[in-house]
Formats: sequence, C-alpha cells, structure tokens
Amino acid sequence: MSKKCELTGKIPMKGHNVSHANNKTKRRFLPNLKKVKFTSELTGRSLKLTVSNSGVRSVDKKGSFDEFLKTVKNKNLSPRLKKLKKVVLIKSPFKKKPAAKSA
Repeated sequence: MSKKCELTGKIPMKGHNVSHANNKTKRRFLPNLKKVKFTSELTGRSLKLTVSNSGVRSVDKKGSFDEFLKTVKNKNLSPRLKKLKKVVLIKSPFKKKPAAKSA
C-alpha cells in the first residue's frame, strides 16, 4: 500500500530526530492517512480512498466530493480520480458568468 494521499498528493517527508545532545538520526514524517468512503452525486458511484486528514477537511470545505474534484489540480490526483474528474466535469451543469457591466 502506497503511503500517498489520493486527493492531495501528500507523501512521506524525510527529516531528523534531534536529541538534547544535538545527535541527528534519520526518520520519516508520514502523512495522517485514513480510508474514507466518498460518494459522487453526479455519477452515483461511491469510492473508498486512502486520504489524508487534511484532504477530508478540504472536501468538507468545498461542500461535496464533486465540487472538490472540479477545483483540484490534476497533478495531485491519483490516476483513477483523474478519470472520475473527467466524467464529473462532463456531467456537471455549467454556471454562466455574470455579464460585464458597460459604462
């Protein structure tokens, strides 16, 4: 199992444990990953994803899983979510931008 968030692309970081005597030993900082079930309202599919806690909070902030997929950059998504994003963008109703005011 990869230790990578499927929504945000977070991966383990490298660093040091530093003792009181300033001795440094190598360590890894792992992302806080959870298995979470998300449901797409537009496609009617539910997915079980490995997501960081900050990824879950980002989806909550956007309001729905579909809204999050519309706004997130493709480079952060896993390959299966990139495919789902294409489907969501096709099925989503487009909002018209307000007309520019002319003076």
